[in-house]
Amino acid sequence: MSILRRVLDLLWPRNCEICGRPVDRDARYICADCLNRIPFVRPEDGMYEIDDAASAVRFECETREIINGYKFRDRIWLRDDFVDWIEAAARSRFDVSAIDAVIAIPTTLGHRINRGYNQSALLAESLAKRLDRRFLGRAVARTGHPKRQSSLTEEERVENVKGTFVVREPSLVRGRTILLVDDIMTTGSTLSECSKTLKAAGAWRVWSVTLARSVRT
Repeated sequence: MSILRRVLDLLWPRNCEICGRPVDRDARYICADCLNRIPFVRPEDGMYEIDDAASAVRFECETREIINGYKFRDRIWLRDDFVDWIEAAARSRFDVSAIDAVIAIPTTLGHRINRGYNQSALLAESLAKRLDRRFLGRAVARTGHPKRQSSLTEEERVENVKGTFVVREPSLVRGRTILLVDDIMTTGSTLSECSKTLKAAGAWRVWSVTLARSVRT
């Protein structure tokens, strides 16, 4: 990639109009994955699970190492810089004044015990303060014992997260626009399932913003 293209991608990134994944400057505004299989559509009724999505950076090279350090190696001091990234992504993609509440993708009990923190909740809480929106830290819970998504195929990821979210207080999300926050988006199956659960509980619209978006070849 030329130096000019790298600069253009940093200053004016092009993102997929459906999933928010960064795309090459000479590519269409719809990424190849979404052209072949839109991951947020319910086959039974054609409704979108996620209404719009944004990601701050590509999950590759240096950013992969930095984010993994935050996620797995207690480098929580990176949070403020990461919130700068996701705030910029959210403000450039959405009308943030329309957001009613911010919710983080919850982790399993096992992950909370092993890691000691929910990396996505730390980002979501800080982002909510930046946007002056309500943070619903306990609105959604994770149930069951799903396997780690990173070890699964795309089809297995979808099955692995089915029925694993529950909305504790539907009145907090009913009729509202919710911004879901997570660290890394790969296939979108986790965000899609959580969005499906929120909409079943009465949420009107669900957007998502992630720190990074995987770039599959």
